Amino acid sequence: MTILLSTLNARYAHASLGLRYLLANMGELQGRTRLQEFVIGAKTTEVVEKLLSHAPRIIGFGVYIWNVDETTKVVAMLKRIAPGITIVLGGPEVSHETGDQDIIRMADYLVTGWGDVTFPKLCGDILDGPKPLMKIHAGAQPPMAEIAMPYALYTDEDIAHRTLYVEASRGCPFKCEFCLSALDKTAWPFGLDTFLGELESLHARGARLFKFVDRTFNLNIKTSLKIMQFFLDKLEANPDDPVYAHFELVPDHLPDALKEGIAKFPPGALQFEIGIQSFNPEVQALVSRKQDNAKAADNIRWLCEHSNAHMHVDLIAGLPGEDMASFARGFDQLVALKPHEIQFGILKRLRGTPIIRHTEQYGLVFDAYAPYTILATSLIDFQTMQRLVRFSRYWDLVANSGRFANTIERMLADAPFDNFMAFSDWIYSKTDATHRIALDRLANLVTQWLQTRGMGKEEATLLVGRDYAGRVDATAAQAHAPRPAAGVPQRQARHLAA
Repeated sequence: MTILLSTLNARYAHASLGLRYLLANMGELQGRTRLQEFVIGAKTTEVVEKLLSHAPRIIGFGVYIWNVDETTKVVAMLKRIAPGITIVLGGPEVSHETGDQDIIRMADYLVTGWGDVTFPKLCGDILDGPKPLMKIHAGAQPPMAEIAMPYALYTDEDIAHRTLYVEASRGCPFKCEFCLSALDKTAWPFGLDTFLGELESLHARGARLFKFVDRTFNLNIKTSLKIMQFFLDKLEANPDDPVYAHFELVPDHLPDALKEGIAKFPPGALQFEIGIQSFNPEVQALVSRKQDNAKAADNIRWLCEHSNAHMHVDLIAGLPGEDMASFARGFDQLVALKPHEIQFGILKRLRGTPIIRHTEQYGLVFDAYAPYTILATSLIDFQTMQRLVRFSRYWDLVANSGRFANTIERMLADAPFDNFMAFSDWIYSKTDATHRIALDRLANLVTQWLQTRGMGKEEATLLVGRDYAGRVDATAAQAHAPRPAAGVPQRQARHLAA
C-alpha cells in the first residue's frame, strides 16, 4: 500500500462519497491505494498512529468545514513525526481562499475542485516523476461518462450500518450566494442507465437507505420519475423489506406528474429536504435566490397534506438584509404549512461563496474559525443572534425531535416565533445550557413553562404526559410491526410513531 485516502467524518454513520470516488478513479494505482475514515472527536495521536501503521508514501485528506480544525492538527503532527510522507489535500474547505490557511501551508500539494482525474495523475507524478513543481493543482472536470462509479466500494459493513450517499448529478444551475454551488455553471447528470444499474447492485447487496446528494433532484422531471420508479418497484416487489430514499427538492418546481409519483410512496419510504431559506423577496433577490414563494408554499402544503413523504424544510437566520421581524414572519409562514421538521439554520460563510460581497454594506460579522457562523449583521446584533442560536437548539430538542408532538402546538399557538422565542429565553435563564439537558428534565421544564403561560398544573402534566405515553405505546407497537426501512432517521421514526 502506497497511497492512503483519509478524512474525518462528522459521525460514523456518514460514509465518505468523495474518497470512494477518488479510489474508484485511481486507475493503475488503485491496487496500491487504501481508504481509512475517522470520526471527528478522535484523538489526534490515535489518528496519526493508525495512519502511520499503513506506512504510506502519500496521504490524501478530504477537508471539509466540519473537520478542518482537527485535520489541521493531524497534518501538523504528521509533518513533525513523519516529514517524508507527502500530504495532498482536497475538498471544498481548501479549494478556495487558499492563501490564508495553515493546513495548506503545511501540506505538500493541494487539488482544488474536482479530483477524479487530477488526484490520480498527481500521485503518479509524485511516485514516478517528474515530481510536480507547483503546489496547487486545479482539478480538471472530465466528461461525466469517464468518471468511474464508486458504489461497489461501499463495504458490507457500510451497507449494514451507514448512510449510503449517492448522486445522479453534480452541480447546480442556481446561484444562491450562501452556497458553494453558486460557483457551478450548471448541473451535470450521470448516465441514468449506468446510475440505476449501480443502485440495483447496491440493493442486491442489501442496501435499503439511499441519500441523494444532488442539489436539484427535481430539475429534470423525466429523470426524477425514473429514479422514483426504481424505488417504487422495489417497494411493490418487497413491501415487508422496504427501501428509504432522501432527496433535496427545488420548492417551486413540482408538476403534476411528479406529484402523482410521490403520492404512491407509503409512509417511511421517502424524505424530502426543501430549502426555503427566506420568504422575504428582497432578501432573496439580494442573495441571488430565484424562488416563487407562493408556488413553493403551495407545493409544501400539498406534500404535507397529500403525500406520505417526511418533510424537512430549511430556513436560514442571519442573511443580509433580513431583520428579526422579517425572519419571524417567514418562520410563522412555514410553521403554518406544517412540515414535519423545520431546520432553523444560522448563516455560515463557506469559503469561496459570493455572500462575502455583502459584508461591508450589511455589517456581516462572521466567526473567524470554522464553521464561520454569522455573529452579527447591521440588522441583528450579537446578543440577538445568540438568542437565535439558542432558539435553533431548543427547537431541535422540542419540536424537531418529535418527542412533544401534542405539546408543541399549544406552545406555539397563534404566534409561533414569538412564543417559542419566549420559551427559549426562559429555559436558558433556568438552565444556562443548550446541550446535555436530560429528557426527563426537559419534559419537566416544558411542563413548568406551560404553567407560566396560564395552563393549570394538572392539564400541563397531562399534555406532556400524553406525548410520553404516545412514545411508549408506539415503541410497543413497533415491536410487533413489520420492519421499517433500514436506517430511517431517528427523528422520522418518531414522527411515524406519533
